[in-house]
Amino acid sequence: MEDEYYPWGGEFTTCSPKGCVAVVLLNVDYIPSDDVAIYGPLKTENIGIEKIVANVISNPHIRYLVVCGDDIKGHRSGSSLVALQKNGIDEQHKIIDAPGAIPYIENLNEEAIERFRAQIEIVDLLDENEKDVIDKAIDDHLATSPPSFGEPYIAIQIKPKTKVSLEDKRALHSKIVIDYMGKIEKRGK
Repeated sequence: MEDEYYPWGGEFTTCSPKGCVAVVLLNVDYIPSDDVAIYGPLKTENIGIEKIVANVISNPHIRYLVVCGDDIKGHRSGSSLVALQKNGIDEQHKIIDAPGAIPYIENLNEEAIERFRAQIEIVDLLDENEKDVIDKAIDDHLATSPPSFGEPYIAIQIKPKTKVSLEDKRALHSKIVIDYMGKIEKRGK
């Protein structure tokens, strides 16, 4: 199910496939309940946001996106995500009024962005780090039980094309295989 709903890899945890809330964690030490659909950190105002958009619209049950914690300095990724939902993108694919350094959406088309904007409501808890406050916002939105937004929308399916294999007889691990997402797949001798 995870592969069906979340076509882009990334650093996230999946919970309830039919949960209506996704949670974006900025600089905050917080783990939401298993009733949410998915949660994870957001670090960048471009590719990080693209991954969130692609994964959220692929699960039509997600209707709320809770953005919590202290924004990332320089990148301002949380504020840029809020701006994307509120304002969309311009002709150059720049997020309108985003405060991030490089807030460009280059790997998603306008249809995917508009689907995101229509499907979800942002719950803006920027600068909120209190567990009880975040829990209450999540619980309040989970309790609304909104209907599914329809069919999943797969904006782009990233498929492994190449792997990098590094070999060096002098290294501790003489052979390392790295997958298309930059994760180490295999270490060998």
